[in-house]
Amino acid sequence: MKCLPLNQALCGTAVPVSALYSQKSCGVGEFSDLIPFADFCKKAGLRIIQLLPVNDTGTDSSPYNALSAFALHPLYICLDDIPEAHTFKAEIKKIRTAFEPHTPGERFRYRDILHEKNVLLHAIFNKAESQIIADSQTGELAEWIQANPWIIEYAVFKNIKRQNYYASWKDWKECAGMRSPSTAKIAAAWNDPVLKREHLFYAWVQMHLHKQLLKAVTYCANNGIAVKGDIPILMNEDSVEVWAHPEYFRSDLRAGSPPDGDNPTGQNWGFPIYNWVNLKATGYRWWKERLAHASQYYHAYRLDHILGFFRIWAITEGETTGILGKPIPYAEITIEDLKKAGFSKSRIRWMAEPHINTDIVQNAVNGDYLYAHGLLRKVADRIGTEELWLFKAEIQSEADIHRCEFPPEVETVLRQKWTDRMLVKAGKDLHGAAVYTAAYLYRNTTAWGTLSEDEQRQFALLVEEKELMQNQLWAAQAGDVLSELCDSVDMQPCAEDLGAKPAALPAVLENLHILSLRVFRWEREWGKNGAPFIPLQDYPKAAVAVTSVHDSSTMREWWEQELSYVDMRSFFDALHIDGKMRKTLCPIEGEKPAYTADLAVVLLSALVKVPSMLAIFPVQDWLGVIIDELPKSKACEERINVPGTVSKSNWTYRLPLPIETFGKNKELIKRLRNITSLRHTELTD
Repeated sequence: MKCLPLNQALCGTAVPVSALYSQKSCGVGEFSDLIPFADFCKKAGLRIIQLLPVNDTGTDSSPYNALSAFALHPLYICLDDIPEAHTFKAEIKKIRTAFEPHTPGERFRYRDILHEKNVLLHAIFNKAESQIIADSQTGELAEWIQANPWIIEYAVFKNIKRQNYYASWKDWKECAGMRSPSTAKIAAAWNDPVLKREHLFYAWVQMHLHKQLLKAVTYCANNGIAVKGDIPILMNEDSVEVWAHPEYFRSDLRAGSPPDGDNPTGQNWGFPIYNWVNLKATGYRWWKERLAHASQYYHAYRLDHILGFFRIWAITEGETTGILGKPIPYAEITIEDLKKAGFSKSRIRWMAEPHINTDIVQNAVNGDYLYAHGLLRKVADRIGTEELWLFKAEIQSEADIHRCEFPPEVETVLRQKWTDRMLVKAGKDLHGAAVYTAAYLYRNTTAWGTLSEDEQRQFALLVEEKELMQNQLWAAQAGDVLSELCDSVDMQPCAEDLGAKPAALPAVLENLHILSLRVFRWEREWGKNGAPFIPLQDYPKAAVAVTSVHDSSTMREWWEQELSYVDMRSFFDALHIDGKMRKTLCPIEGEKPAYTADLAVVLLSALVKVPSMLAIFPVQDWLGVIIDELPKSKACEERINVPGTVSKSNWTYRLPLPIETFGKNKELIKRLRNITSLRHTELTD
C-alpha cells in the first residue's frame, strides 16, 4: 500500500478485527466486516483504521502469540465468501446462530468458533477436493503458491502439529524426525503425494484469507480510509519460523522486561530473542520479506516494542522472572574492570554469587537445623565450617531449584537468594574468564548493603561508564536494523515506544521518520511536583496520539477508576478546558463528574486538536459519545486485555452491537463528524 502523506493530520480508530462482528459474520469479526466498518468510518470522518495483528495464533487468543509471521488467522475468514462453500449455506447459518451473542457486548468464544470454522473448512475442501487439486496445478491456487513460498513451511508445520494434537514442535511424537528439519526435508514433506492434499488444504485457506483481506483493505483505500497494521517484534517459540529457521533466533534466551513499579520482579514473556548477527548476514532478508508481505495490506504499521530493536531484555532459559536479565547488546564488566575499581577476587565472588545463610532455610522449616542442612546440600555447597552456602555449579536457573521439589516455603527463599546478586554472569571472554553485567536491582542486594561507601561509589561509577557504552551499542544496532527495514517498504512506520527509553531513541526515530507513540494519560512532567499533564500543544508532530491502548483501561474506566480529582483538574488544564465549560462539567467543587456522553464529547473534541500527525482512538472510546444509548455495561468490560493475567475475557472483546447498527445511528455519526471536523488537516512545523 502507498505510504501515508506526512503533511496530513489524520483522525482514526483502533479496533481488533475480531471485535467487528456484523449480521453476516459467524460470531466473531471477519476480514469482510472491515467493509461496512469502513462505510461507518467514512461517514464519521475517521480516516484510518488501526488493527491488532491478524496472523495465525493457533489455539491462543492473543494476537501477539503468532505461530507464523506470514499466515493469516483462519478465525477471520468469511465462510460465505468462499466460492466452494455455496452448497454449505445451512451449515454456515448454523454456526452463525450458535455463536450469536445472547447479550450485547458478550465476549466471543474464541476456541469454539475457531474449531467449528475449521471443521466446516475441511468439509468444504473435501467436497471440492478434485477441483482444488486441479487448481493447485495450473490455476489460481498454483499461482498463489508460487508467489507465496512461505506457505510450504507453514503447511507442513500445521499438518504435523495437527497429527500431534497441536503439541509444541519440541514435543512431537508423530514425525519426531521433523523436530529439527532441514530445508530439504520440509520440501520433501511438502511434495509427498500422500500428504499433498493436507498441505493444499492450508494453502487453499490462506489464499482465500489473503483475497478477503486484500478486498477489504482495497475497499477502505478506495473510500479514503487508510489501514494501519501491527507487526509484533517477537515470535512464539512454537512457531513456524523458530522451527524451520532456528538460526535466526537464540532459544537459550527469553525476551522480557526489567523490574519496574508494576512488575517488581520484571517480566519473562517466554519468546526467544533474535540472533541479529545471523540475520544481518542475510541482509535481514526474513524481516524484509515479513514487511513486504504486510505491505500488501497496510498503509502504515505499528512496530511493536521498538525498544527491542535497540536492546532486548534477555533472560536465561529456565528463569521465571526478569530479575536476572541483561540487555542485549551489553557492555560487559570484566574481572579486570572490577579489579581496577578496587575489588579483590573474594569480593567479586561475594558480589557475583549469592551466599545462603543456613538460618533463612532453617526458619522456613520451623527451626529444624539438621533438616535445613539436608535441604541445602541438594543445591548448595557449604563454605568450610561457616553457616554459609554457595549454589552448586549445576544449578543454572530457577528451574533447577524447582526440580529439586523443596517444600514451598523453602523453594521461595532459595529463589529469592538465587536472584540476590550484584553481578549477573553474561558469558566468558576469549581467555575463558567470566564477564558480567550489573544486576538491574543491584542496589537492593545483600552484597551492596555490605560494601563500604567507597566501594559503592566505585561500583556505581563503573556501571555508569558501561551504561554510556551500552547506549552507543544500542543506537548503532537500532540505526542499522531499522534503517534497513524501514527503507525496504512503502509503509509509514509507527513505534510502540512505551517503557524505559534508550537515550538514542528520539534521534533514531527522527532520522528514520518513524512516528512515536503518545498516550495522553501517561504524558506528564513526572519530575515536577504533582506530575502535571503535558499541554496538548507541546505534543510532537511526528507522533501517534492515543486515548488508550489494548493493554490499558479504556478512557471511561480510566476516568471512573484511576483518575483522581486533582489529576482531573491537571488534565483539564492540559486540554485547555476551563472557565464556563469546566464549571458546567464539574458543578460540585471537589467532586469528579460521572463519565457521560456529554463529557466524552468534550474530552474527545479537545483531544483531536493534538498537533501530532495521527490521532487514533480505540473504538470503545469513540462510542463513549453515545454511552447513554448503549446497553448497560461495566467500564472494565470494554477492556481488550489485562497484562499478566490469563482469562477468557482477554482478547475476546466484541462491539456491543453489530456494525450495521452503528452505521445507521445518525446521532452517533453526527457527533463523531463534529468532533473529527475539528482536526486540522494540514500540519505545519
